[in-house]
Amino acid sequence: MPIAAARVYSDGHRLRHLRLHEPEDRPIQPHQFAWIGLVDPTEDELRVLQDRFNLHPLIIEDVLCEHPLPKVSVYGEQVFVAARTGRLEGEEIIYGETCAFLCRNIVITIRKGSDRGFTEVRRHLEGAPTLLRNGIAYVLYSILDFIVDSYQPIVDAIEEEVLEMERRALDAFLSREDVTHIFNLRQSLVRFRRVLGPMEEVCARLEHLHMPFMDPAIRPYFRDVGDHVRRVSSAIEQLRDVLSSVFEVANLFESQRQSAITRQLAAWAGILAVPTAVAGIYGMNFEYLPELQWKYGYFAVLGFVVTVMLALYFVFRRAKWL
Repeated sequence: MPIAAARVYSDGHRLRHLRLHEPEDRPIQPHQFAWIGLVDPTEDELRVLQDRFNLHPLIIEDVLCEHPLPKVSVYGEQVFVAARTGRLEGEEIIYGETCAFLCRNIVITIRKGSDRGFTEVRRHLEGAPTLLRNGIAYVLYSILDFIVDSYQPIVDAIEEEVLEMERRALDAFLSREDVTHIFNLRQSLVRFRRVLGPMEEVCARLEHLHMPFMDPAIRPYFRDVGDHVRRVSSAIEQLRDVLSSVFEVANLFESQRQSAITRQLAAWAGILAVPTAVAGIYGMNFEYLPELQWKYGYFAVLGFVVTVMLALYFVFRRAKWL
């Protein structure tokens, strides 16, 4: 069985390791509690825990299923909680899953598809007996708080990337790769926001859950986790707004650039229309045209064309079309 740790605690202190493979191991006393951590267990391994600790069969089914969204389920006096972990790889958020079920004086945590263990949480609680003395409900709070705290670095990393993209959009035109990157980030944030909503509901339900192991003094801690989730959710909404504004600014600058090019082309077309018109007139096959026999006719027409073209050039320059 892929056991990360299995220990028995009493009065906030670690007593011993729990030997799950040995059925004759000492039972857990009422004044004690056990915290068992597993990593990607199989169905057979979960059945061993079910038989030993009399777990509800539906809890085992819940653990074996993949939960795209966080949830909490109550089976009699046993509680099952599923939460989504996340980490940022490039422009994609990779999700894992952490399940926890609590019954009487036992809390079992299971990591699936997540490389981030709870060794840090366990070490922190074992170093603070006054906190660990609160029992399995406080262990569950610590795990959820640890998971939610890992959301903030994801938001911070995306925020830095978005701010850099915003500065780049002001300095230069966005490339096709930049526009694709914006849409990928927006999709990642939408999926992330879809996870945070149910996570907030999980915290709210745990706050108002009445179970024998749920000390009323611990319930406000779950409200604190819910507040963290709401702050992350608010930051995500702001990032989505910034990404939208970056895209709108890029479109505005592109429209301005195209408008400037159009004005320049129109100005040069107007200037070049003068010699074209004059050449077209004098290119007609009429025998009698004014000034055809005039000695200085060519220079006069050429001077007229140049004068009009220069006049149009300065007019367009003053209008900032050139």
